[in-house]
This record gives sequence, structure tokens and C-alpha cells, in this order.
Amino acid sequence: MQFRTSGIPEQAAPNHASWAGDGLSAAMAMVVTGARRRAVRDGDRHVDTAHLLHSLVESDPEVREAFEGGPQLARVLGYLVQRSIGYGLRWQGTQEDSGAFPAVREPAGEGWSPSAAAAMDRAARDALLRGERHADGLGLLAELVADSRCRAVEVLERAGVDVERLRARAQDRAAAGGPQG
Repeated sequence: MQFRTSGIPEQAAPNHASWAGDGLSAAMAMVVTGARRRAVRDGDRHVDTAHLLHSLVESDPEVREAFEGGPQLARVLGYLVQRSIGYGLRWQGTQEDSGAFPAVREPAGEGWSPSAAAAMDRAARDALLRGERHADGLGLLAELVADSRCRAVEVLERAGVDVERLRARAQDRAAAGGPQG
């Protein structure tokens, strides 16, 4: 599927040197594709952290396990779904840049908000530091919630999620290699 008319370039994700040499894992490529699709559907020019969060929650069972049960997850999904029908419309036409982390300013980052590109970059670096070839959903979730001023965190807070607790759970599970009790 081509997305050129949306203003979002065709590449799947920013191709930063810190990302694993051969790109994204199949699971993360699916997350990125879902986030791009949401951005197009929402009429946004850039994939932002809320698009990534939505795609992560829908596609990654380990990410869903990091939440405190079904009711909390349902509230998060409710806010994410409402994005295109009211909540989040004030974001339309603006580029997300919380300023919390250095923005990635490369041509390959076109079509990505600085906050989303920085979260993807940090997740990839963390995975490499752990000796893993690719970032995973839990690692990306932990990096999304590390930026307290990004759109994903705004959605989570509005849904009543204790963001610090979620970040700790995601980091612990990512370090342990998946779901833990």
C-alpha cells in the first residue's frame, strides 16, 4: 500500500545508525506499519507516540500484559480510538515534539514526530545494550512512557494509568525477556 498522498514517506521507520543493522523485527515492523496506517487514517502528517502506543497495545500481547488488567487497558484503548473522532483533534496538523529528549533530525526521520523517532531510537539502543538484535514492544513501551510530555503519556494519564508504574513494569518485563508474574 502506498502512502505518498498522506505526506508520510514510504519508509517503514527512521533508519538510524543505532537501530539494529538489518532493520526491525517482524513484530516491530508490524507495530510500525500499524502506527503509520493510523497516522494516515487520522489525517496526520507524522507518526507520533500515540500512534505507536495504539499499535503496540493492539498487536503485542506482552505490552497488554504490562497493564493492570482489562479495565485499564479498555480505558486506554477507548482514548486511543477516540483520537480521530474528537479527542486528539487539537493535535491534527501539528508535529509532536515534547523536547524531553534530543530530536532525531535526519532525512530518514521524515514522517515521524521527533518524540516518536527518539523513542524508537532509544528502544533500539537499549536492545543493543542488552545484547538483543532488535527492540521489542516492551522496550518501546518503556521508552514511550519515559517522555512525560509526549502524546502517548497524555493518553495514558487521561485513562488513569500510573505511568511510572507502567514504565517500571515494562522495563522489568523487557529485561527479563517477556511476561513475568
